[in-house]
Amino acid sequence: MGKLDKFVEVGRVAFIANGKDSGKVCAIAEIIDQNRVLIDGPCSGVRRQVCDMKRLHLTRFCIDLPHSARTAVVRRKWTAAKLDEKWKETSWAKKLEARRLRTNMSDFDRFKLARAKQIRNSIIALAAGKIRKEAKAKPNALRFRKPNKKRHIKKE
Repeated sequence: MGKLDKFVEVGRVAFIANGKDSGKVCAIAEIIDQNRVLIDGPCSGVRRQVCDMKRLHLTRFCIDLPHSARTAVVRRKWTAAKLDEKWKETSWAKKLEARRLRTNMSDFDRFKLARAKQIRNSIIALAAGKIRKEAKAKPNALRFRKPNKKRHIKKE
């Protein structure tokens, strides 16, 4: 197992998985109890509210916030840490954006994508065929075959 380094703490940036603000990131402003936290995301459109921990996924980002920090303080620390840019660079955010684009595709967009994939695959197949043909033409070319199994010989 890897080390556990994402703790629920004041200043931890979290991703809201479900509910009204799903898909947005926020910062934990205060821990109320083991099940609920006070979140605030002034730069991402999440208003200050109490949120159940089951709705949150913790990220690796953390900002230095005092306990019960006001929205203005959270906004200032958020912009100073450039969390919007850092979040957009993560593979997590890129996957979410790709999923959003895929779900919002029209029928014609899906057709264009399928045609582009067909063209790409035909180019790859032609290139692979040329390489295979060149390898066949050379008499001592490396052949990609299964190696011969060595027979087990008993030593006496």
